[in-house]
Amino acid sequence: MNKSFLIISLFLVLVSCKEKVTNTILVSNESELTAAIQKAKAGDDIVLKDGTYTDIKIEFFGEGIEAQPITLRAETPGKVFIEGKSNLQIGGTYLVVKDLHFRNGYSPTRALIRFKIDDKKIAFHSKVTNCVIEEFTQLDRDVSDHWVEFWGQNNELSNNYIAGKSNFGPTVMVVLKGNEHINNHHQIINNHFGPRPRKGGPHGETLQIGDSGTSMTPSYTNIENNLFDRCNGEVEIISSKSNFNIFKNNVFFESEGSLVLRHGNYATIDGNVFIGNDNSKFIGGVRVVNTGHWITNNYFYKLKGEEFRAAIAVMNGIPKSPLNRYNQVTDVVVAYNSWVDCPTPWYFSVGSNVDKSDVLPASEIRSARPERTIFANNSIYNATKAEYPIYNYDKVDGVTFKNNITNNENKSDVTSDGITKQEFTVNKISENLFVPTANISEVYNGFNFDKIHSDLFGAKRASANTIGAIINPVAAKTVLIDITKYGTTWFSSDKVKVEATIFKVATSSELSKAIKDAKSGDIIELSALEYAVSEAISINKEIKIVSSDKNTKATLNFTSVNTAFLMEPKGNLRLENVIIKGDNSQNAFTTLDKNMSKAYNLFINNSEILDFKAVLEVSKGSFADTISVANSSIKNCLSGINLNKETNDGGDYNAEFVLITKTTFFNISETILDYYRGGYDESTIGGNLVFDNNLVTNSGKLSSEKILIKNRGIVNVEFKNNMFNNNPVKVIATLWGEKGQAPVDNTITNSGSVEIVQNLKLKLMY
Repeated sequence: MNKSFLIISLFLVLVSCKEKVTNTILVSNESELTAAIQKAKAGDDIVLKDGTYTDIKIEFFGEGIEAQPITLRAETPGKVFIEGKSNLQIGGTYLVVKDLHFRNGYSPTRALIRFKIDDKKIAFHSKVTNCVIEEFTQLDRDVSDHWVEFWGQNNELSNNYIAGKSNFGPTVMVVLKGNEHINNHHQIINNHFGPRPRKGGPHGETLQIGDSGTSMTPSYTNIENNLFDRCNGEVEIISSKSNFNIFKNNVFFESEGSLVLRHGNYATIDGNVFIGNDNSKFIGGVRVVNTGHWITNNYFYKLKGEEFRAAIAVMNGIPKSPLNRYNQVTDVVVAYNSWVDCPTPWYFSVGSNVDKSDVLPASEIRSARPERTIFANNSIYNATKAEYPIYNYDKVDGVTFKNNITNNENKSDVTSDGITKQEFTVNKISENLFVPTANISEVYNGFNFDKIHSDLFGAKRASANTIGAIINPVAAKTVLIDITKYGTTWFSSDKVKVEATIFKVATSSELSKAIKDAKSGDIIELSALEYAVSEAISINKEIKIVSSDKNTKATLNFTSVNTAFLMEPKGNLRLENVIIKGDNSQNAFTTLDKNMSKAYNLFINNSEILDFKAVLEVSKGSFADTISVANSSIKNCLSGINLNKETNDGGDYNAEFVLITKTTFFNISETILDYYRGGYDESTIGGNLVFDNNLVTNSGKLSSEKILIKNRGIVNVEFKNNMFNNNPVKVIATLWGEKGQAPVDNTITNSGSVEIVQNLKLKLMY
């Protein structure tokens, strides 16, 4: 009894002592916050009162200690909002920021949250946790910034939800410039990286660790147990550009890109999950460059990516490569991984380009094949016939294969006794998770393979080893994605689905009011036959405009200045069964001249566009995720769809998907489509054009280059089943042979020809 009493008393004394040295300071504005920070001591708890803080610049400096950090937090998690032109800089030791929500704004500097105030006030042993950063993106998409910028050492980004960056620059950047920033051992853990929209060019990474100039320095950054959820910014979801980084137990869900070992050496990629789907060929896995990486225990499911976006892409390098290009792959281990329903998972010598020596300088020729690389104890399972597990662009003489199995024949050009067909079946444990019904214990014991201690789920390999990423048995309720493991304790990214409201309008004034009153997702039905529209209709939300009578199209007669529809950030317009008619003085659709901070979309179906200057005129920096024209007609316009303002040849372009099908073009004076991407950067998606089953007549007579369709630099093009009649041009379109572009089943009468250029000469970006 006395002993228990003494223990309880001692505990109470310790607790009361801790409380005595903890000072809670409640602040409600920027001046009070600044004063509190200036006076803060180890153990202080600075509390931002619930509310919205606009245009606030926080410099959080202090000297905490490990047992008593200085904390800056919200009074109530999720009820303190940082908005407007705001940012947060952290400097000192053992500082904690938590529970804040950044929204409705953008940083006035190149970083929203920076672990550094200046060169003398750098953060060490500090962390940002349990916060949300949501669409805190620059007004101009060409302006570069980082949402989180790491400096110093031993700092942490944990349990945050971060989503919606649409401007230039990685979402999270680790900087390695200076001895106080290398060997940093930063922790990026337990975060939910939500959707990053397609950027339309490079520099849209979710995470970048170092840069080419510091790529040979040791970082030791640990990226563990994060969810990368539809991070589609560009081909590199993660760009590792430094040494000794660790990527462990992360989930990449339907993200259009790859974990890329772009520069630097000796990365560990272990226990990660990559999930794709049947709808996208852009979802990748791991791309390998440089030396000494270990890629083990990873699970790849339904990845249909090719080349740079393959489930695993092992690149060719440039002999004596400069730091900013591609070093040769050497001494890489790829072992104990599983590929399920990935038809061709292994790509070798990706980027090999010896055949392009006539359009590229010698310093760009990637001829150095992988060497001293081993693929061992991996499994490939496909439920449907998939007999080409390997695609190679060069000899695969520097790769050793040991004890790899596939359940289909291997008819690839690359064969080896180390890749064998073996019948095995799988059980579905949970969504996306398929596990072999039995262990396959005949494994290859390579050098240091004994250090691969566990499988994907932590089962010890010493007791029951097997080929592939997963050892049987696996618990029945095991899942690949447990959403509760990632992000904050208080924020949910799930949006409540609201039933669409239908606005039935019979007059122009009713139409104008409905556009203003409608919420995103609502529908406007046109019940009259004619509408006189004297002002441009601004589209800044998802709106569908449709004729009430499916058999009779309503007509919108525009006399507005400059444009009929003004496309704004996040505008999503669907026109269906509608006629829009101009007076030849305005465009049908135009983007804002500037501050197109987020993507827009335009869908036109079973509609008519008549008598406009341009069908679509865009601004530099504007970006459409999708422009779709189907079952429609476009007549009597000066020019067509103009997506041609990103001419800086930096790999950027004005739209990701341009889909034109079953549409008639008649009497378009200039080009009917001008879709441009410049700059030698084949690793980006590079734009997508589908031009299928269209009729083009009497168009292009005022085209300055006598070209009907311009699609220079667009990487993915389908051009088929079209008819071209009496178009006074020399060239209908120029297709890029190297990318597999070819005209299919087109009929051409008095309209020039379709040209094919095998190797397109582009301006070097580097």
